[in-house]
Amino acid sequence: MFGDYSISDLGAILAMQGFAGLILFSVYVLMALGLAIIFGQMGVINMAHGEFMILGAYVTWMTSNTVQHVAPWLFPGYFFIAMILAFIASGALGMLVEWALIRHLYKRPLDTLLATWGLSLILQQAYRSIFGAREVGVELPDWMMGSWQATDSIQIPINGMFVMALTILITIAVAYVLFWSSWGKQVRAVVQNRVMAGAVGINTEKVDRYTFGLGCGIAGIAGSAFTMIGSTGPTAGQLYIVDTFLVVVFGGAASLFGTIASAFSISQTQSTLEFFLSGSMAKVITLLTIVAILMVRPQGLFALKVRK
Repeated sequence: MFGDYSISDLGAILAMQGFAGLILFSVYVLMALGLAIIFGQMGVINMAHGEFMILGAYVTWMTSNTVQHVAPWLFPGYFFIAMILAFIASGALGMLVEWALIRHLYKRPLDTLLATWGLSLILQQAYRSIFGAREVGVELPDWMMGSWQATDSIQIPINGMFVMALTILITIAVAYVLFWSSWGKQVRAVVQNRVMAGAVGINTEKVDRYTFGLGCGIAGIAGSAFTMIGSTGPTAGQLYIVDTFLVVVFGGAASLFGTIASAFSISQTQSTLEFFLSGSMAKVITLLTIVAILMVRPQGLFALKVRK
């Protein structure tokens, strides 16, 4: 596999694939952050998480088209407006779904899996009916086009660097909200002991609704980032949902640091293997490696210690 390449060629290939893996890592982290909040904090298996991401992607696409026709002078900065709208749209839909469906299924993970799987099919058909079956793509501003020449043989896409910077900012914001804000303390109190949290005056139903909405809103931001590296279609979210669950489970449910470490290791491994092997073989090897590690450490890389 490596015999046809010189040492310098291998170094350049690994560097290029490493940067490509960082872009994939960014999408995984943004997707997994929302899913880790919903699955790790609430115990809800949300199989429709990819559809919340695609809603954010469609909102970004609509914002791009609207700004181009209505206010073209705003086009260089439309992406920041689109991210805010994507967060609001996906978060609002998530809160509606929690109120209408999820709140009746707490402590029944298998039922949440089946219910959200049905929801994902409904949302896919809704997207197909509203936006059409064909995939769509957004037009990026000029400042996001092109690449940065790191060395003679290594080029880094500017939009990829933007996605990575966005991921860092979102991760810091989520960490602050969950670990240092008063609302984050309420979330962790409900996770550790729901009955006691309610006894001390915490509105557990409100915490659940806002938590689910936050997780879905972050998925919407992931959808905005997704438009930079791929086209948007009604079923595009299902391509990432399995990998996102792998990231969350492998890193350790409810562990923010574990989610980041897991997303990095999986994305780098998969990106490097895809260059030397086929994409399907890269996924198989990655999956087998994760399964083998989980057999030894079923709680994931980093598991939170919760007092029982």
